[in-house]
Amino acid sequence: MKKFWKKSTMSILSLGLAASVLAACGDKEETGNAEEFKGKITIWDGPRWADEDENKFHWMEEKIKEYEAKHDGIKIDLVQVPWAEMGDKLGVSITGKAWPDIAPVDISGSSVNIDHIEQGVIESLDPFFDKEAKKDFYDNALEAYTHDGKLYGIPSSITLHTMLLNLDLFKEAGVEPPKDGKWTYDEFLDTAEKLTFDRDDDGKTDVYGFSTYIMPGYYEAWPFFYKNGGSPLNEDMTEFTFDSPETVQAIQDLADLKLKHKVAPETHGGNDVGGTFQSWANEEQRTVAMQPWATWAIGAAQSTYPTNFMVAEYPSGDSDKPVTIGGVGGWIMMHQKDVNKKAAVADFMKYISSAEEQYTMSQNYGVFPARISAADMEPFKENPEMARAMEMSDQVVMLPRHTEWRKIDEAIQNELQLVFNGEKTAEQAMADAKKAVDKILE
Repeated sequence: MKKFWKKSTMSILSLGLAASVLAACGDKEETGNAEEFKGKITIWDGPRWADEDENKFHWMEEKIKEYEAKHDGIKIDLVQVPWAEMGDKLGVSITGKAWPDIAPVDISGSSVNIDHIEQGVIESLDPFFDKEAKKDFYDNALEAYTHDGKLYGIPSSITLHTMLLNLDLFKEAGVEPPKDGKWTYDEFLDTAEKLTFDRDDDGKTDVYGFSTYIMPGYYEAWPFFYKNGGSPLNEDMTEFTFDSPETVQAIQDLADLKLKHKVAPETHGGNDVGGTFQSWANEEQRTVAMQPWATWAIGAAQSTYPTNFMVAEYPSGDSDKPVTIGGVGGWIMMHQKDVNKKAAVADFMKYISSAEEQYTMSQNYGVFPARISAADMEPFKENPEMARAMEMSDQVVMLPRHTEWRKIDEAIQNELQLVFNGEKTAEQAMADAKKAVDKILE
């Protein structure tokens, strides 16, 4: 497992927080004394894996209870926030200067916004992590939270996107899955056509070969757009390049799964994340045979939504190389006035980011640990699907680390939705996206 992340370059994106008027703090960093702090710490978190009572916040609730029992006088408040709302709520909290003490980073591939670091909204954690402590993290995990040589978050997980295939639907349709999970786009399209069928002979399609969704901040569909060698910006991030012929064709190909080939449902390319997943994973539905997801979905398909499935690569295109997109998740500390509270907040962040907790997270939530020591515990020794996903680490491509990435992403994704709705061709949409992105890049 140690060599697993050496080859990969993880996605580093912006949280997309709203602009803040807070002036940047001075360079002097005081560590404070955590033992002297008595008071409340507020942490936001999104739903993770469910317990027997379908509580998806039980892990954090348990960690809070444990920590409070060991630290008299400290009260930790948990605010439950759906992942899809996390970025916007953080933006509002920053605008109103009413942020939480600790915020999670989207595990689909977000990191901290450089602008907010320079404005002093996000605290450096360097006073609490010496060089020796940092050695336990994979280099690319640390890079996702590093700016000007300083650490601005604790990486706790690494994830990437894979294709998930429902083998029961493959069997029902009499279709063989791709050997070793490897295929070309033409082979993928042929498979999707064979997996689209009328189950009850009523003249209506009951099962579709493929579906995904399009939504700002989410990238399950994007490896398809990279299949011919395209990327959203050029190398120095000064020019919009998603309007290249190669990318335009790749975008149109994916939209045409619904518009032309009819192997994807009407919801294909919409923004219903939960509904999309349910159509693949929910035993009472299962109307879609193939979908792309971040690796958390592997854990869900092995627990909450038991599914007979396999992990496959994204199909390769003209570049002849399969690609995927990855990300680093973890915790950031928002600006603190009290140095003792700052120390206490850092201590709790370290508590929930230990090797043991990352091992637990990996086993239950479908993510890879950011700590080498957690990986050495072999969390996927008995999990061949996650082990297969790990093998794709050298296929990871990086999304642009641009300070205005959220605006750029939104401009692109909004146009992509129009393509999948059939309102514009990919060529028209990317030409319009270029106009919007060029203004941002000026």
